[in-house]
Amino acid sequence: MIIRTRAGALATTAVLAVTGGLLTATPAAAASVCSSPKWRVQFYANTTLSGTPKATFCESALNQNYGLGDPPGVTLPKDNFSARWTLTRDFGSGGPFTFTAESQDGVRVYVDGVRKIDAWRNVTATQRRTLNLSLPAGSHTIRVDFAAWTGAANVKFTYAPRTASTVDKVRPLAPTGPSVSYDRTVNRATLLWLRNKEMDIAGYRVYRRPATSTAWSRVSGTGLVTSDTYANLPPATGETYLYEVRAVDKAGNESTGSADRSVVSVDRTRPASPTGLTGADARGGVTLRWTAVPDAARYTVFRQKRPVNGEIQPVVEAATVTSPTWTDTTAPERADYTYSVSAVDAAGNASVRSADLTVTRGDHPPAPPTGVTTADSRYGVHLQWSGSTSDDVAGYRLYRDGELAVDRIDRAVDDTTRPYTFAYEDRNARYGTTYEYVVAAVDRSGNETRAAAVTHTTPGDRVPPAVVTGLTATPREDGVLLEWEPNQEPDLKRYDVYKATWLGDGPIGSEDGAWAIGQIAWLNETDTSYLHKATPEGETVLYAVVATDDWGNSRAPHTGQEFAWVTVTELGTPTEG
Repeated sequence: MIIRTRAGALATTAVLAVTGGLLTATPAAAASVCSSPKWRVQFYANTTLSGTPKATFCESALNQNYGLGDPPGVTLPKDNFSARWTLTRDFGSGGPFTFTAESQDGVRVYVDGVRKIDAWRNVTATQRRTLNLSLPAGSHTIRVDFAAWTGAANVKFTYAPRTASTVDKVRPLAPTGPSVSYDRTVNRATLLWLRNKEMDIAGYRVYRRPATSTAWSRVSGTGLVTSDTYANLPPATGETYLYEVRAVDKAGNESTGSADRSVVSVDRTRPASPTGLTGADARGGVTLRWTAVPDAARYTVFRQKRPVNGEIQPVVEAATVTSPTWTDTTAPERADYTYSVSAVDAAGNASVRSADLTVTRGDHPPAPPTGVTTADSRYGVHLQWSGSTSDDVAGYRLYRDGELAVDRIDRAVDDTTRPYTFAYEDRNARYGTTYEYVVAAVDRSGNETRAAAVTHTTPGDRVPPAVVTGLTATPREDGVLLEWEPNQEPDLKRYDVYKATWLGDGPIGSEDGAWAIGQIAWLNETDTSYLHKATPEGETVLYAVVATDDWGNSRAPHTGQEFAWVTVTELGTPTEG
């Protein structure tokens, strides 16, 4: 409370001027508009609050004791002056308030232009009025009019929310302007919001829920947050979490939630450890199975060989798989192994390993060779295959038509990439014959595993039949009769007959001519003679008979092979009588 006498000093923010014979205070420019919730006060040199104000100020509180003097910063008559205080502010959700006015002399209080307190009279002692009033939500304007007639002057007005839980049943408004930032490095969500307009706000509560749930959980503790910011560490699960802020007044009423704000937390939560690990040993390896972990993106399988001569063996990562099963095809046989499995989620978090499982690897037949192929070669049949993936294979056996053809093949033709590549040349294969081949892998214990059978048919031989012998040519009136000895080849198919005629003007064999060769007949394999019917013209020609076998091999003139020509001069043309 400020007390002034007639000799009181002027407020430092006022500028003095002479108006109508009275000293007045002209306020600074900002005094005409006061920021809420400050009061704007206007002073008048009369008790009717009329005319032009002598001064305008902004005051944080309405609590003045002028005594027998005038207000600070303005010179007014000793008696008969007045003042009007006005403020407009947002009361948020509103609710029950107590208005208290004290004055000497008159005072009136208005809310949104409606008079609520009226004590407008000249008194010799301070009078006091109290009013309980419920304000609707939103902004309201309060006006306090004061008049000093004679004697001492003072005025005081206060308004305050009623905060008893039995009186205040009005919930605050939900906080506005919420925002959230997230620091992935430290997994921290920081919320900010605007302070509520209510005068009776005690603090705030912060709530969080997973996006997949509708149930909110309070994360700000049992106490209230009294600032407009709060930091929280969401579960580091990689999930989306929603936050909201609720205001709480002094009566304990809680608002509805603010607008939701979301963050996606960094995932640092390990998946559950796999359970139910089982293993079964078989020829193909140790097959492991376990119960799938719901959020696992993959699994890491660990293997440790049992101590060898008392020496502990290292634990190795044997495989990374995406399904809850895996077959260990690389573990050597005749040994014990301990297995465990860890689940890994999409963020790379690995679970604690499962319980250990010990499996004894037995002695099994090796894995079969694969990719067996056959092809004709210069020497017979070329076989090739990919070796067994088992680590104890001693060699390979080759079976032909169910009979053992080769007992041991152990030299790879390509040993740069496992499984190695092996090959074998079957030089005992006969021409034109179909064979069934089987390749078998044999381990050091003699266990054998056969690959699928493949069949191969060799081509016929490439050797032409022998030269036809005993070939003769006899000229006759009706042509030339060819005769020869039968060919003894077992695969003889036919005889081909060729004729060569000299072309050119020069003598036979000269540089001015050449032989024209053409095939004139195809004969059965049982034939030993052939009559080439031709008009006797007395020319000299060549004949050849060539044997051809079932595979098309022959000593035809165009092959460059050795064969025999027979020369004959046809009979002359008969003379007409």
